[in-house]
Amino acid sequence: MPHGYQLPKFQQFDGKGNPKQHVAHFIETCETAGTRGDLLVKQFVRTLKGNAFDWYTDLEPKSIDSWEQLERDFLNRFYSTRCIVSMIELTATKQRKGEPVIDYINRWRALSLDCKDRLTELSAVEMCTQGMHWGLLYILQGIKPRTFEELATRAHDMELSIANRGNNDL
Repeated sequence: MPHGYQLPKFQQFDGKGNPKQHVAHFIETCETAGTRGDLLVKQFVRTLKGNAFDWYTDLEPKSIDSWEQLERDFLNRFYSTRCIVSMIELTATKQRKGEPVIDYINRWRALSLDCKDRLTELSAVEMCTQGMHWGLLYILQGIKPRTFEELATRAHDMELSIANRGNNDL
């Protein structure tokens, strides 16, 4: 190790979770500590445990000759099974019968985080609004909220107003 080198503290990877995120965290931690090149290969084993460590120890001796090769082999072995959401799936996501609007907005936003296409906040707000119950959709199209904070506040207030109006009819 170079003189004055501080060993960084690494997040551990056991074969579960997102391997791309693990590599990104590892590289960021190493770059912050000044680690580059061949040292990446030597340090990477310190981030592994369980099945991931078993995979590493089962590699043939001298089979890895660069960080790029180790990264590629690691990602191929522990590829993420995380589901990627399409725009079609997002546009097909609707507020369920009896589902509070805030729950729908949170569900829609969580799903949108896994969308392969990046949306502006305004586009996402418009798309989310399109999946709401007709009464809310009709009112919100006139208001045109521009942020999720505004959408959630307005939609929730309107939902309460509609519910109160329904209770007053009893």
